Amino acid sequence: MANETGDASSGLELVQRAFAAGGFARGIGRTLGIKGESAEQGKVVLVGSPNEDHYNPLGTVHGGYAATMLDGAIALAVQTSLPAGTGYATLDLKVTYIRAMTAASGSIRAEGRIIHMGRRMAATEGTLTDKDGRLCAHATATCMITGKD
Repeated sequence: MANETGDASSGLELVQRAFAAGGFARGIGRTLGIKGESAEQGKVVLVGSPNEDHYNPLGTVHGGYAATMLDGAIALAVQTSLPAGTGYATLDLKVTYIRAMTAASGSIRAEGRIIHMGRRMAATEGTLTDKDGRLCAHATATCMITGKD
């Protein structure tokens, strides 16, 4: 079966190929300047460099930027464990914000990993750290495996 790109690559192959090419051709990652750093089965690392364009009215990086990075890393970690043509969707995402970010936070890193993979559901977690390795946010999520095309 083919995946959403029309080929028969596994989820891991699809993610690794996209990262090697500099990212997916379209989508929120490109809009926010988020790049893939690494992908292995069940684990993905994304990096981003928030700037003043990502600020909220309080002068810090909007929580949606952090949530998007965490959701992306978590979801792609699930994708790395799926066979070709298998879909998935995030059912819930809980983010705990630990430390505010600014442009001075530098390159931030979102690491998503699977903590349990079932036939129909995956439990995941993610961490978001700043350039100094300080924890900025933590997330947990549940993803539903929707099956083959």
